[in-house]
Amino acid sequence: MYGMRTMAHFDVPFNYKQYVGPESLANLCFKTICNNLDIISIKNKRGYRTLIKGLVIPSEICDKLIEFAQKSDSNEIDDRFYFIFRDIFATRLRNVKISHSSITDDTVAIITNHQVMHLAFNDCSNLTKFSIECINNTSKNLQSLSLRGCPKIHPVDLTCYIDLSVNYLRRGYVFKTPNLRHLVLEHVKVAPEQYPILLSGLSELTHLDLSNASNIGNFEFADSIPNLISLCLYNVTIMDDPHAFVANVTQLKKLRHLDLSHSNHKHGYYENPNQVLAELVSGLPDLVSLDIGGTNLAGRGVAERPFDGSNKNYGLCDIQGLACRVNNPLQFLGLYGTRDGACRRHDIPAKVIAGDANDEQILVSARVCMDNKQDLLQKVLNDLYHVFRYESCERMDQALCIVLEAMEKHLNERHIQISGSATLFYIVKTKEKSGLVSQMKRRIIGALLAGMSTHKDEETMMRNGCLALCQFRIPQDVMWNYEALVKVLLHSAKHSAAEGFVQRIGIYLLNSLACQVEGEKKRLLGKLGCVGTMLELVQYRVEHNSHDDVLEVAWSTMWNMTDETPINCQRFLDERGMNLFLNCAERYPLKEELLRNMMGLLGNVAEVDYLRPHLMQQQYVTVFTSLLGYDRDGIEVSYNATGILAHMASDGVEAWTVEVPTRDDVLERMAEAIERWDLSAHRNINYRSFLPLLRLLDVYHTPQCQHWAVWAFANLTNVYPAKYCSLVEAEGGIEKLNKLLADDRPYNRIKSLALSVILNCSPDNPRGEQQEALQSSSEYSPDD
Repeated sequence: MYGMRTMAHFDVPFNYKQYVGPESLANLCFKTICNNLDIISIKNKRGYRTLIKGLVIPSEICDKLIEFAQKSDSNEIDDRFYFIFRDIFATRLRNVKISHSSITDDTVAIITNHQVMHLAFNDCSNLTKFSIECINNTSKNLQSLSLRGCPKIHPVDLTCYIDLSVNYLRRGYVFKTPNLRHLVLEHVKVAPEQYPILLSGLSELTHLDLSNASNIGNFEFADSIPNLISLCLYNVTIMDDPHAFVANVTQLKKLRHLDLSHSNHKHGYYENPNQVLAELVSGLPDLVSLDIGGTNLAGRGVAERPFDGSNKNYGLCDIQGLACRVNNPLQFLGLYGTRDGACRRHDIPAKVIAGDANDEQILVSARVCMDNKQDLLQKVLNDLYHVFRYESCERMDQALCIVLEAMEKHLNERHIQISGSATLFYIVKTKEKSGLVSQMKRRIIGALLAGMSTHKDEETMMRNGCLALCQFRIPQDVMWNYEALVKVLLHSAKHSAAEGFVQRIGIYLLNSLACQVEGEKKRLLGKLGCVGTMLELVQYRVEHNSHDDVLEVAWSTMWNMTDETPINCQRFLDERGMNLFLNCAERYPLKEELLRNMMGLLGNVAEVDYLRPHLMQQQYVTVFTSLLGYDRDGIEVSYNATGILAHMASDGVEAWTVEVPTRDDVLERMAEAIERWDLSAHRNINYRSFLPLLRLLDVYHTPQCQHWAVWAFANLTNVYPAKYCSLVEAEGGIEKLNKLLADDRPYNRIKSLALSVILNCSPDNPRGEQQEALQSSSEYSPDD
């Protein structure tokens, strides 16, 4: 669980295939259960969960449930969840790792009652020293224990009382775990002379990690742990006598892995570094893995004669302290952040090197500090980012896997998420899209969304995430997590800096999502507050008399999300959207794109019969009518204005309650506008269904409504026959058009347009006959 990493073969840790296969059925089942805990448990009145009576779950499943529960969307993965495992006969735990949790000592008592073999708590800040006693009480099987980021759990002074009866110094030990092999204790603050008590009874220990310990003296307690094969002293400063420290460490003759690295090279300074390193390496004959990153132990790289005159290989090695290993190179050597650029030297007696000289060394560095050196990992990811931005990376697949693993493991680390998302952007941008299989796309997008959701108020993270997401197909590649993306983007739109880049790109992505989805997904947009958010953006710009692309895209987003979605149209009206429509129409009368988007949105509202009465107000109808003659952008504004009025007029004379403009005047101006449009005009519009238009073909009491509908059919089937002819036929349009031709009420221009649509949709009719039909009876007269 906490074993030493020896990296003789760099490609071994980077098995790309493990990331691209389909997700296993077992994993899908675990995800489903953990997102729906009622499947296996019930809640009591206090919210604590108990296993459903009769269920018995083996350890392999229980361990996985804890792993996947921590990745779920549930907000109750705390003491209430772990209460499920109170019954040790119905459940069984063996390997438990809990990270970033608010659990208390009560949960530790439940878990340790299972007599687990491997136990790890990372960033569980509520745990106290009582958890140690829970562990001690049931430690018979415990082989590995890790306590990271749990500041209240570590004793500061072993002479202090836990309660009225227990004193570490008096009883002579802290941990009563006789079979423990692996121990990780981060940020230990006990005095150097108290380490023998801290490690008392742990003679079987083989792996010890004391990262970030405040003071270990000269490691005088080496004789307490004689069987050690791996020792990690990351970020531990040797403040006393380094030669005494070396003498004590080299008592551990079985040691194979030693980590003396630092994240800050100011704290990793040794007097006489070449001599210290030489004594250390020569005194540990079984050493195969050494990390001295962030220290000066690699020396200056200047050839020096050996201090004892015994080593003849000093001229063959660019790290003088390692001259004794020229003929027996280390399997791994960590040189990341060493002084004087040690990782860039040529003659280094090591098979695999961590450093920053090239992309290979950077990726090795990332792998080495992946699990327990978060501060260093962030620096490594920054280096990797610069490789992709300014250079070329020959190991792109490995880099992609490393970045994803870092983001997934360290979700709450803001800087890791920022660096990782920036690197993902360049990887996805550079990599051929065909080279990303669907499973890898999902993993990349999932990592981005998780990071954005966790750090949604961090502008840099949101910018990086949005830019990376823009490299994918929207919405096709994100449909599996559509709701999560919408929530993140809506938060960004509401809370990012007004008129800033993050808000702008977020709005563009929302518009893309709204444009290319249907039905339930459009309704979800409204349910999550998209209409209200867009109107807030519009309101801000109206109040500041500001016109920009966000204003236009906000209206475009509402246009798209109201398409064939009456509930969203209702939300627009309920949120006082019409007031903002009037304000924008008055302030920006010459902004063609803005007017087109607003009128397109109101066209969707007008298609909903029970909402049309809300539009029947003089101030609105006056604006719609005034835009019938608008021709600055071609036909789109005029077309949409005519469509709105056609739907309103289709409800009959009685429904027209506005005195000015009169219904007859509006109808006449509608027909005149239609005849000004170019029937061959290319359109910036997309119809998924013609049902609202087909409804107007049945409005014989007001032929101008039919006129607008058949003109739309004639234009679309003439310019885009492959796309729209089949839709007209599929939705029964040809039958309605034939019925219209046989009726005496529509005037001739309507019938000529109807005939042209029928001919456009007929595969046997020559184009010449279609054009002749279009040109006949081109003059409009309601008396014809």
